[in-house]
Parts: sequence; C-alpha cells; structure tokens
Amino acid sequence: MISKLLIANRGEIACRVIATARRLGIATVAVYSDADVGARHVAMADEAVRIGPPAAADSYLQGARIIEAALATGAQTIHPGYGFLSENPKFVEAVEAAGLIFVGPPASAIRAMGLKDAAKALMIEAGVPVVPGYHGAEQDPAFLAREAEKIGYPVMIKARAGGGGKGMRLVERAQDFAAALEGAQREGQASFGDPTCLIEKFIQNPRHIEIQVFGDAHGTVVHLFERDCSLQRRHQKVIEEAPAPGMTAEVRAAMGQAAVEAAKAIGYTGAGTVEFIVDGSGPLRSDGFWFMEMNTRLQVEHPVSEAITGLDFVELQLRVAAGDALPVTQSDLRITGHAFEARVYAEDVPKGFLPATGTLEHLSFPLGTAFANGPMRIDSGVRQGDTISPWYDPMIAKVVVHGSTRAAALAQLTATLAGCHVAGSVTNLAFLHALARDPDFAAGDVNTGLIARKREGLTTQIPPSPQVTGLAAYVALGLDADVATAPWTALRGWRAWGQAGAVAVLGGREIAVTFAGEDRFEIDGVGMTIATTSDGFRVDGQRLVAVRTSDAVTVFDNGATHVFDITDPLAASGDAVGGDAITAPMPGLVKSVAAQIGQSVTAGEALMVLEAMKMEHTLRAPRDGVIAEVMASVSDQVSDGALLIALEPET
Repeated sequence: MISKLLIANRGEIACRVIATARRLGIATVAVYSDADVGARHVAMADEAVRIGPPAAADSYLQGARIIEAALATGAQTIHPGYGFLSENPKFVEAVEAAGLIFVGPPASAIRAMGLKDAAKALMIEAGVPVVPGYHGAEQDPAFLAREAEKIGYPVMIKARAGGGGKGMRLVERAQDFAAALEGAQREGQASFGDPTCLIEKFIQNPRHIEIQVFGDAHGTVVHLFERDCSLQRRHQKVIEEAPAPGMTAEVRAAMGQAAVEAAKAIGYTGAGTVEFIVDGSGPLRSDGFWFMEMNTRLQVEHPVSEAITGLDFVELQLRVAAGDALPVTQSDLRITGHAFEARVYAEDVPKGFLPATGTLEHLSFPLGTAFANGPMRIDSGVRQGDTISPWYDPMIAKVVVHGSTRAAALAQLTATLAGCHVAGSVTNLAFLHALARDPDFAAGDVNTGLIARKREGLTTQIPPSPQVTGLAAYVALGLDADVATAPWTALRGWRAWGQAGAVAVLGGREIAVTFAGEDRFEIDGVGMTIATTSDGFRVDGQRLVAVRTSDAVTVFDNGATHVFDITDPLAASGDAVGGDAITAPMPGLVKSVAAQIGQSVTAGEALMVLEAMKMEHTLRAPRDGVIAEVMASVSDQVSDGALLIALEPET
C-alpha cells in the first residue's frame, strides 16, 4: 500500500483526499501557492511545499515543480484531484518517468478522451451513441457556420478540450454564430491552451445524466450507477443527485453498459465519469441518450455516488493505483436511498452568478460529517477568516445529504441549506434554498433549462421583514452585548424620565430604536420583542441568526441572507455615475476591448470582455451614447468596482 501521498491540488478536493489518506494511515504532502500559504489543505497535511506565485499557471499548473516536491519529500504517489493537471497526459507521463505513481488512468486513456472530437469518433467505433454534429479539424469560421446550418439551429459550440462549462456557447440564431464561436475559442485557449471547437445539435429539453465508472489494472470495469446533473447555470452544475429521477432498471442497464464499453475501449483504470445528454421530453428511454464526454478523473459531485453505494471513492482510487483489484464486482453493487449535493459558491446571483471575493468573517454550517458518508456531510476547503480570492474557483463548500427516499433527502437538503450561514462575501445560498423548494424540482421534473426558465423567481431577493430589520438595528447598536459582565450596560434602558433611544444607520437609512423594557423595543415604528438565545435570537418568537462583521450586520432568516451595511453618518458620499459608466462587476483580466474614445454606441452593445476564474463576461453599454474615456487595456488586471469605460454625459 502507498505510504506517502502528494496532493497536486488545493481547496476542498485536497482536504477531501487528505482526510481519506489519514484514515488509511498514509502520510500526506500538500503543495501551495503564495495565495494559499495559510489555506486549510496546507494545515491539514503532514508536510507542505511552496510551488509558486498565486496564478495557477505559475503554481498549480507547474507539473515539474510538483514532481520535484514529491521527490524531495519522499512521496511515492501523486493524486491530482480535479481540475489543474488532473487530465493532462503529459503530466501523467512525467510523473511515471520520475518513478512515481499517478492516481488516475494511463496517459493514453486521458489523451483518448481529452479532445471531444476524437473521443466521439472513438465512441462511434465502440458502438456508444453520439450526438449528431461536426467533430472535424477544420476551424475556418465560415466553414463552421455552414456546418451549423446543416446541423440545424439551435446548436452548441464546444471547445474540444473544454470542461466545467468553459468554452461552451448555445447559439439559437445564425446571426449570433460568429460572436459565439469567437468567445468559445478565446475561453478554450485561455483555459486549456486549445481554441479548437466542435459543433453539435442542441437537444431540446435535455437532461445531463452521467455514469460513474471504475476500472482496475486486472481488466475489471464496473459502473456505480448514475448521477443527474441537470440543474445547471452557465453550463456548470449547481445541484446533483443520485439516482436520477425517473430512471428505470432498463435504461440504467443500457446507460451503464454503454459507459463500461466506453471505459473498456480506452483501457481505463481508476475513477471516471461518462457523461450523457438525455432526451428529457418524456419518460427516459434506452434509445434516448447520447455520449457527451468522459471526465478521466474524480468528479466534484462524487459524494452523492459515495452516499448511495457506501463506498469511499478516494480509497478505491488509491487501492487501484497501488495495483490492487477492485474489491467489488457489478453484482455486489446496490443503490441505497437517495442523495443530493449542492455547491455553495461565493457569487453574486442577481448580477448573473458573477464570481465574488471577500473575507469569510463568519462561516457556520450545521453539524455533520466532513469528507465521510452520513445523513449530512459538509465538504469544505475554507475556514472562518479565510479569503475568497480572484485567483481560483470561488467554491465555499459542498452540502451533501442522504435519505431513505428522494423526498426525505430533499427535506434534509432544504433544512441543511437554511442552516448554512456565511458573512463577508455574497453567496448563492438563498438561490440554492429557493431551488431546493421549487415544485418542479421537488417533483423530479428536471432538465438543463430549468434554472434559466425560472431564473427570475429563483433569484428574486425577498425584502427583509420588520423583525429582520429590527434585529439588524439591535445588533448594529450593540444591544446584544453580554450584560452579565457589563453592569453599566445593563442600565441601558434607564432614564429619569422618558424612554431610552438610539438611532442605527443601516444602508444610509436611519432606524430609530426605543427601549420599552423587558426585551421590548419599538424599532422603525414597529413594536417587537427581542431575546438573545444560545443559538441566535428570538424576535417575536421567530428564530433568527445575526452576526456583526467589520462594516455590516448579516441576518439569516430560514435560507435568506440579508446584509445591512453599517453607514458612517459622517462619511461623505460621492456622486453616482449611474448610466454614464461601466465598472468591473468583479476582479478580473481584460481580454478584449471594443470601445474607442469618440465611438457612438447603442444600449446593450458589447464593449469589453472581462475574464474571471477562466470564464468570460461581456460588459455592455448601459445606454445609447458616445464613449468619453476607456480606462483599461487588454491584459490589465482590474479590481471589483474599477471604472473601465465612461460615456459622455447625457445632454
């Protein structure tokens, strides 16, 4: 068995691998960039080695430095996690050339599935159904536009080396094809060093169902059933579940066999996932699914499959890498219960799910297991006080639940999400909670268009109740202080005449607070009772949780998060630029600039492309006007809120 393991990754997946290795008695080595010197995975590992500056290209993608770290620390094995170098065949070859063990499939298997066009051709030979499209090498834009016309709109453009939604564009009209192709090519080049794209027919009412496979060096390949990953935004998964709603034994057997044949066709070993696009317009059919791609690594959503099978996939990976045979056969495997995984991200949902940054001044999750099966599991690579930086994926945690039935697991998911409290950065928690309560999702009526179709309702911000606002003012004024150790504070309500009162300024608005005695207050003209409890507050009997951070009060109300900025009444407020300017909605890298001083533009016209976390975001003119200033150039790194383009004032 392996005695020392280096994890060539960071964040949640590095912590998850370390947890299993520790349970197996395997010593661990972490690697870190300058941005991660104080990260959780570094603290968890037995040893840690610096590999470079914050940018992934200068650190986590530096395979030679990672191999040097393994050799220097005596690690015999490298686990790549997911992302970064996990699907890089040259890295695998370099690891093996150094006399080390790579935890994953052989380079030949990764190479076979690494390019979507070649992989689809291989699958056709293996008898696996494939979506109609153009998968050739010709990349002339005019030629590809003609191929799209032949296929018939809508079509999906995909970077052939893509993954995680990067380099993908849905095109519904011929006039939008050229711009979409250019964007997909840029993302493909930025994320994978390959701008080559393929064109496929877009399946109407599609579902995304994937099959987990495992192979060993002794010729055994099994599938560990399916996961439904249809709930997506920007082609990235949001909530995954296993098994898939509406799945029948017949369809499961057909999809499982197709996945096994796909793995066998490339001599696959280790953990992998075969992804299928599925016709969701009616009941699932054994002839209604098509190969999309194979991820030759562990998936982010692997915990839901662990939950229903009772297996530890990282342990299986390590045993297979050590040369052991898989400890299970296909006939041994059973599905037990139902599981969901929700990805908690630092992102601004109302702004279109833009990635966010910030310091996690408060981070609290319901009590559950971490990196191990259980009815409630929280996998996270961050701790309270950590910073979400613009350098890497903004995931905060994965919330995983397991129940005896889908309904039981969904109820557990809803309750668990309501108990997740994050302050210091905007998050998608309220969105996840709304999605978990959506009636179509609850009924199992899911497809990849559900979030886009219901986006307005799912992303609508619920205004705070008077009780929520009252509690925010109460906490902002420090009235929740421990009076047991502050006797003078205990007299805060006493006056020779009249009632004690104070004013909180939240978000620029004055909120009057009057103490009426015995936990009774009049706040903003509304009478209410506020009592401090061991688990938060009771406001008129309702349980609420509130935390004070450096410049705000955050109130958590049954899945909703309300942030009240504490305003300094003496601070001067600058003039708002309103519709005269375009500012950076998040930290990022300027990829292209179409705006020029003196140029006339129309509302909605694309003026600049900003890249953050390897995803492109197009910035558009807020109104008709003339460009007055352009304050950023290609390759500039800009901060959140930076002024990028100014229009001449309206006359």
